[in-house]
Amino acid sequence: MSYTLLLRHCGQLLTLAGPTAARPLAGPAQASWAVIPDGYVACSGARIVALGPMAELDETQVTPATRVVDAAGRVVLPGLVECHTHLVFGGNRAAEFQRKLQGETYLDILASGGGILSTVRATRAAPEAELLDNALHHLTGFRRYGVTTLEAKSGYGLEAETELRLLRVAREAGRRQPVRVVPTFLGAHVPGPEYRGRPAEYLQMLVQDVLPQLNPVEVPFVDIFCEEGAFSVAESRDFLTRAQQLGFGLKIHAEQLHELGGCEMAAALGAVSLDHADYLTPEAAARIADQTQGHTVAVLLPLVPLFLRQERYAPGRAFIDAGLPVAVSTDFNPGSCPSKNLWLALSMACLKMGLTPREALAAVTINAAWAIGQQRECGSLAPGKRADLLVLDVATAEEIPYWLGENPVRHVIIGGELLEDKA
Repeated sequence: MSYTLLLRHCGQLLTLAGPTAARPLAGPAQASWAVIPDGYVACSGARIVALGPMAELDETQVTPATRVVDAAGRVVLPGLVECHTHLVFGGNRAAEFQRKLQGETYLDILASGGGILSTVRATRAAPEAELLDNALHHLTGFRRYGVTTLEAKSGYGLEAETELRLLRVAREAGRRQPVRVVPTFLGAHVPGPEYRGRPAEYLQMLVQDVLPQLNPVEVPFVDIFCEEGAFSVAESRDFLTRAQQLGFGLKIHAEQLHELGGCEMAAALGAVSLDHADYLTPEAAARIADQTQGHTVAVLLPLVPLFLRQERYAPGRAFIDAGLPVAVSTDFNPGSCPSKNLWLALSMACLKMGLTPREALAAVTINAAWAIGQQRECGSLAPGKRADLLVLDVATAEEIPYWLGENPVRHVIIGGELLEDKA
């Protein structure tokens, strides 16, 4: 089988392949994945078929039809996996940013009808075509940052019709461009405004009127925000249990602002990821790692406290030391993180959460893939996986978080096709 695409002379080929493919990288393994100096990656169609040192390249498989990309000593790694975004929404909250800078708190803005309620109003009012155009615009931006697979949560409809529309838009956006989109149902973001003060009734409506309309093959995960002002641990447990009985995988927003126990509850149910976790203690992280045998991933979102000007960041260093696998994401959304720059999130995870550069790279590739059930397809480089690859304008992995806020991407390859080229 001749090669259709060959990346050669990769100064550092970051495979992100650890000691086992059976679970996310955790503990020391999160930093001990393989690097091949002066390497190559060969693809046939949409799949990787071979990789290794240049000295082992089978030149007989390189034909005049092979597209050859010379990395010229640069870093090559898997496409980034963005495992926590709120991709589809109407409007923006730029005016509220100014109010925050002038001293108003989130609760002040919420009380005046702003915050998530303003996004819900804008999203409900937006035509479906407008929501789709916005989502496609954002996906183009993500792709330029090297994101090749992305999770897209609903959650700004907060009623049955609009929540279903948001999932429909996310799936259509995935079909219309190359970045692969994994939809997640987050109707349980907060109670809809019509259910103010009645969170249990709102969740019951979602169970009765929305979940039965979803196909777990098309929308594989159900999420909930377990936090004061949203849903309690008991309410979240009941809702997630019902979703699990219907065949959905589980995720949770928990321990963002308070230590309530939502992460441990969701882990006990087999949740694939525990997101935010700023108030998750190292002791609880160790219990989760032991209970789940390292299969549940903590998804850390360092750009959120940065944008909200908060002091507390998740203790990522302690999580890794406790054996809990860690992923990193932006949490792209209009309220608490209007940024698609996953490279900046990676740097902030090093600066504020204690991750090393190698740990942070695993956190935005293979562990992020595990956090959205895509580990068999992407997140590391191995024969048989999708040919989602990046060539960066740096010579070493350690440089990546050092260039704060820069986009190091030179080439983006998705499914064996060269899509972004800065050359």
